[in-house]
Amino acid sequence: MAIESDSGQVQSLASGSGFPTFPVAPGYRVNVRNGPGTNYSVVRVLPLGATVGIRCQCEGMTVSGPYGTTDLWDCIGNGEFVSDAYVKTGSDGWVTSRCG
Repeated sequence: MAIESDSGQVQSLASGSGFPTFPVAPGYRVNVRNGPGTNYSVVRVLPLGATVGIRCQCEGMTVSGPYGTTDLWDCIGNGEFVSDAYVKTGSDGWVTSRCG
């Protein structure tokens, strides 16, 4: 299933999860952390070509990546966060609800 975000980018829904999915920046293996900052532990690493389902977003440590500099972090699982600077959401702002 595909939906169009406020930014006009077509996104799909993670199969069965109901969360919008977005691609991770090509050529990057992105660290998944247990909180919204690089000071949190890495719990796993996303493979090249990964897509992520964003459950919610929150503010955290500012990070620079291929999609700019931001303090937004995407919650992709229970206690799993990636910097929005590495996820192609088509927006420099919020694309889903705030965590918490």
